[in-house]
Amino acid sequence: MAGSGDVRPRLDTLTIAAVTVAIIAVSSSGALIAYAAAPALAIAFWRNALAVGALAPVAAVRRRDELRGLRAKGALRWCLLAGVALAAHFATWVPAPKLTTVATATALVATQPVWAGLIALGQGRSLGRWTWCGIGAAVAGAALTAGVDFTSGGHTALLGDVLAVVGGLMAAVYTSLGEKARAQTSTTTYTTVCYSVCALLLLTVCLIFGVPLSGYAGSTWLALLALTGGAQLLGHSLLNYALHKISATTISVLVLLEVPGAALLGWAWLGQAPRPAAWPGIILLVSGVALVVLGARRTPVPPTPDPLDLDTDPRSAADRIGEGA
Repeated sequence: MAGSGDVRPRLDTLTIAAVTVAIIAVSSSGALIAYAAAPALAIAFWRNALAVGALAPVAAVRRRDELRGLRAKGALRWCLLAGVALAAHFATWVPAPKLTTVATATALVATQPVWAGLIALGQGRSLGRWTWCGIGAAVAGAALTAGVDFTSGGHTALLGDVLAVVGGLMAAVYTSLGEKARAQTSTTTYTTVCYSVCALLLLTVCLIFGVPLSGYAGSTWLALLALTGGAQLLGHSLLNYALHKISATTISVLVLLEVPGAALLGWAWLGQAPRPAAWPGIILLVSGVALVVLGARRTPVPPTPDPLDLDTDPRSAADRIGEGA
């Protein structure tokens, strides 16, 4: 067994397979959203509601006492605020792949580490030179990508770009708030409460604006189930498992493969591809995000002993990977 710090056992076939499946799972998010013939807010609601349906029984059985003690520990407010931020993330990110290309929306929402770095700066933490270089490259790449959409795709595509960027920002806020909650709660308890708040808020918005929540074709329901089971539950669970062999920083960079993965799925499944002129901006954007991740200060991550334990998550929230995507 590996010791603490950066000493980890050698990679094995199972860990490599887990990371591969996880990246494919998270890469499917944009294509499934674009494919599902349902309103974006309804997709966001069902994605979280179905996840709560899967997590709540586990929390009720294994974490009943912890759920009851959330308020006493002062963690409840952070769970609630994280749920609000997550709802804002989904309300902005989910419409984006329906307005612009899947690849472009995925690349822009992947700016989450950039926003996380700026939030850390606002909290008084210092940013290294490479982090600032990455932020500059990511901003330039996002501007180039949005400029192509504005000149070629019109205002609709540009709106999708803006929503994806805001979605990345709100994902960073959600992660920052989650760090405070996770300091006092298990993953199962935190995720169950957070997803529940998110689903409730999205349900309220859907009811206020008359967004239909049913009457979809069977293919749409299958897409919603795949979105929930894939990107929302399976993908990030397998990334958590891989942390016992791979550092959080490395996984953060590997998850950026979601961008070309989403592009390939969008092209092969939906016949959708980014405009050729957008590729330089997307590549610059992803490269900048990678520099931000590599330049960020990381704490040593101890090994994860049980790959099936939902409550094992040794990372700080700053290292948690794109959980809103």
